[in-house]
Amino acid sequence: METASSTLPRWNLTDFYESIDDPKITEELYITEARAKTFQKDYDSKFKVADWHPEDLAKAIKEYEQIDEILGKIISFAYLNYATHLTEPKVVGFFQKIQEKITGISAHLIFFTLDLNLLEEADLAAAYQTNEELERYKPWIEVSRLYRPHQLENQLEKLFLDKTLTSKNAWVRLYDETLASLTFDHEGKTLSIAQVLDLLSNKDPSLRKKAAYSLNAGLKERLSLFTFITNVLAKDKEIEDNWRHYPHEVSARNLSNQVEDEVVEALIQSVRQNYKNLSHRYYALKAKCLGVGKLEYWDRNAPLPDSSDERIEWNDAKDIVLDAYHAFSPKMAEIGQRFFDKNWIDVPALASKHSGAFSHPTVPSVHPYILLNYQGKLRDVMTLAHELGHG
Repeated sequence: METASSTLPRWNLTDFYESIDDPKITEELYITEARAKTFQKDYDSKFKVADWHPEDLAKAIKEYEQIDEILGKIISFAYLNYATHLTEPKVVGFFQKIQEKITGISAHLIFFTLDLNLLEEADLAAAYQTNEELERYKPWIEVSRLYRPHQLENQLEKLFLDKTLTSKNAWVRLYDETLASLTFDHEGKTLSIAQVLDLLSNKDPSLRKKAAYSLNAGLKERLSLFTFITNVLAKDKEIEDNWRHYPHEVSARNLSNQVEDEVVEALIQSVRQNYKNLSHRYYALKAKCLGVGKLEYWDRNAPLPDSSDERIEWNDAKDIVLDAYHAFSPKMAEIGQRFFDKNWIDVPALASKHSGAFSHPTVPSVHPYILLNYQGKLRDVMTLAHELGHG
């Protein structure tokens, strides 16, 4: 049938490079490293003096932007390849090599945003008035300067940058690759994590229960490793948060989302106070609809009894989503159509892929890419609509 993995579209990454062996990657890394070194030579400490010129800052930001664009392009390509080949040593090795190379290049650039954040607000405001090109970068400058209270001195920032390869990034990679390599025994069949999770939304309650037991058994084999990874990541975050003097464990995330801690805390408290009226009430209602006295954990994603269990073919899913977008905005439907026509979506559920789904923004000179693990459920169609919205 059409939803078989072998017939579903895979994304085409040649808008970046032809392959991981493309010599253009090595060439662009070499050129960009030279540009980064020149950038550091030209601008390091240049804006710490009192008589800096707005046109020089605008020129520096433009050069920084161009370097960052190339680095973003290379790492996006490496990551997207990695996300669909988590168990292939050559692809994993390429991703590691690119991470190391880009981290090294970025070390030449790290001074710039630190120096930028030291500028006086009044001086920047005056500079915007005299230089239109600098004013164009004002939103980016303002976002960068949100981190002023939490930035460290140059050498410490370099240390944190270098250690990302052996701290949080390494542990996240270990988790992703371990999860992708797991298999689950289910009624005599060996399933990937995407396949066993799909069974948790099956209409048959006995099948959901068996799938949940299979999932638990498979994950339990790596329980000590996953627990260790979680604890290390939590401690790694605590160390960085303490060094940067973030007041709360969610402050760094809130800052990246440009929302105040107090707003998020108010949301959290409101949700907690309404557990009984929302979450508990919802699950009690769902248990009643399913005709059970107690909702088991494997019933959380169960479809309602009168819902259709018919598998939705990929082309039908595409039409459903694009028709919905067109009804809302023909322009959005037109943009969305490109993702299908140009293979910007990786569709099938495969053991070698990142689990779940995401939309990767990549860089302005290319375009976003979407990863799915499509298995023909209505839930998968909703996921497609969601990720296409990000795209």
